Amino acid sequence: MTDSERGTGSDQSGGGGDFSLPRHVAIVMDGNGRWAKKRGLPRVIGHQAGMKALERTIDNAKDLGIRYLSVYAFSTENWKRASSEVQGLMGLFRYYLKGKISQMHKRGARVRFVGQLNAFPDDILRIVTDAEERTRGNSEIDVIFCVNYGGRQEILDAVTSLVKSNPDGPITEEMLRNRLYAPDVPDPDLLIRTGGELRISNFWLWESAYSEYFFSDMYWPDFGREELKRALDSYAERDRRYGAA
Repeated sequence: MTDSERGTGSDQSGGGGDFSLPRHVAIVMDGNGRWAKKRGLPRVIGHQAGMKALERTIDNAKDLGIRYLSVYAFSTENWKRASSEVQGLMGLFRYYLKGKISQMHKRGARVRFVGQLNAFPDDILRIVTDAEERTRGNSEIDVIFCVNYGGRQEILDAVTSLVKSNPDGPITEEMLRNRLYAPDVPDPDLLIRTGGELRISNFWLWESAYSEYFFSDMYWPDFGREELKRALDSYAERDRRYGAA
């Protein structure tokens, strides 16, 4: 497997010296609700603060030289939350996409969405399609929003599609990978989870097989440039051998 297929980082300058910079950083943005509860605020206020943290992180990732940033924005399990919270998240989703896509476009970001998108209302699907089309030619950073996404469902969808198209032939790893939601995006080099939990919660299950992990106790709304740099510094200290001695 080549470096591009694995999604390995390359040595680049940053933070005053050369270090191994991850090409693709993935983030489980956890802790919005607990951040709000700690302050005696409604959960939706925590999600609003989380949106601001996301804006900061996109800008910081681009400035620090990250080529791909993927974020776990809404999982297949999130539909189980209280209907008021789900509706609040949908409203924030609409607001964010309508208000921020032009800004991201000016910053050279390509916006992409992966997951079972057809579950969303038609107006959100139109916004998603417009955002992807408007930013398709940008190449400064790819921002991948994983929405109504689940890693097990992604693998199941890939296998189902592959078996339908190739019922009698052998199935290879490369064939299955090409049926994943974003086969052209390199695997995450670094997967960050905020909020103090030590699990990845069904995120990029296939793609994160060789990812490095960084778990932060910080709630997502408080996540900023310094914590991102701390994660990158931790990544730079690791020796990625992919099973080799």
